Amino acid sequence: MTPATYTKEYPFRPNFLETDGGRLHYLDEGPKDAPPLLLLHGNPTWSFYYRKLVQAFAGARRVIVPDHLGCGLSDKPQAYPYTLERRIAHVGQLIEHLGLGALDLGVHDWGGAIGMGWATAHPERIKKLVVFNTAAFPAQRIPFSINVCRIPGFGAVAIRGLNAFAKVALLRCVVHKERLTPEVKAGYLAPYDTWAHRVANLRFVEDIPMSKAHPSYATLSRIGERLSLLESKPMLIVWGAQDFCFDDSFYTEWKARFPRAECHYLEDAGHYVIEDAHERIIPWMTAHLLEQKTPAQVHP
Repeated sequence: MTPATYTKEYPFRPNFLETDGGRLHYLDEGPKDAPPLLLLHGNPTWSFYYRKLVQAFAGARRVIVPDHLGCGLSDKPQAYPYTLERRIAHVGQLIEHLGLGALDLGVHDWGGAIGMGWATAHPERIKKLVVFNTAAFPAQRIPFSINVCRIPGFGAVAIRGLNAFAKVALLRCVVHKERLTPEVKAGYLAPYDTWAHRVANLRFVEDIPMSKAHPSYATLSRIGERLSLLESKPMLIVWGAQDFCFDDSFYTEWKARFPRAECHYLEDAGHYVIEDAHERIIPWMTAHLLEQKTPAQVHP
């Protein structure tokens, strides 16, 4: 890993928490007595994905962004059981370690299942929610390009050997390619520079529960069933329309489950919706989290 290649994009102080699998890295920016905002990333991103939001909100909020174990600057144990249940437990451990009370939660990709897993177990501690291209309920759809990486042997070669998951994500997940400067590309790829460091990229893919026989299916089903406990919470949904993975069917499901949510559907954004549209997203989040009025176009 070569941090010097992306430090201008990611000028934050590292923090670490010991877990059952090793050190969990996290950002903790902003006043410690400010209301907390917890942001959870997915695969193959890390806290780098939220850097623009951290910079935007660390003045008024205490912004906490962990790197899931095996991701970003966290340790990458090779024999660890990387399961949804363990990841939810790590988030809970971090929240208690930092002494956070009620908090706002933002989620993307795998962060949806992980974050909602904790939130549905502690609904009384959730104030507001921000949802970016994600799911927190079982689904029947999985893109062929991801499903093929679940094939034993092939997945290891493609993801751990060739780093195909992280590299192809940069090609497919961002619509405005001009934003992918050399520094930004380096930031996304730096933590996943060797076979060993790409272990969680593969384990995340393997942990997608597409049948009831999968070990994480019951966990995800329980989260989906309990999402109704959060229905009264103010929610902002920002969706990148050009997402090859979480397509409009997921967006429709979120709107059906949370009919009072404020929704913004971005035709010119992909799966890495914050990378494509952070300038538009920050004012919406400011109005939502800080209760400041701002013009908004809400998708029906």
